Amino acid sequence: VYHAQKTGILTNEQRAAFYTRFDELVLAGLEANPVQEPVPKRRGKPKQLPGRNLALRCQQHRAAMLLFLERADVPFDNNQAERDIRMACVKRKVSGGFRSEAGGQAFCRIRSFISTLQKQGVSVWTGLVDVFRGVLHKLDFSC
Repeated sequence: VYHAQKTGILTNEQRAAFYTRFDELVLAGLEANPVQEPVPKRRGKPKQLPGRNLALRCQQHRAAMLLFLERADVPFDNNQAERDIRMACVKRKVSGGFRSEAGGQAFCRIRSFISTLQKQGVSVWTGLVDVFRGVLHKLDFSC
């Protein structure tokens, strides 16, 4: 399965320093964005500042946000997901879209197959030729 390889290994002390710094920054964000007081005669929770909402989400999802520190197979960013959808966005923008829904679905299916071939180190040319020859690859589509 394709995963960008990380270089270097963090020591336990370095990892602990990342966690500590993350927590410090979240607390600083919460302090810089105080709780908004309720508006009189208005029901429900008061709307909070965007900075406070972000800090609260970081605090709540700390383990998921820093999972890349613990596991080598977890990338630091989600650029791969963005790259996977970019081609469809470019196609839509340049040509104004697809002529039919079926055409768009076919395009996405082909792009998905090509992307999976690339991520798993299989030659795109070989993979496509094999599809037309009826040869099935044992690809892992769980990415």
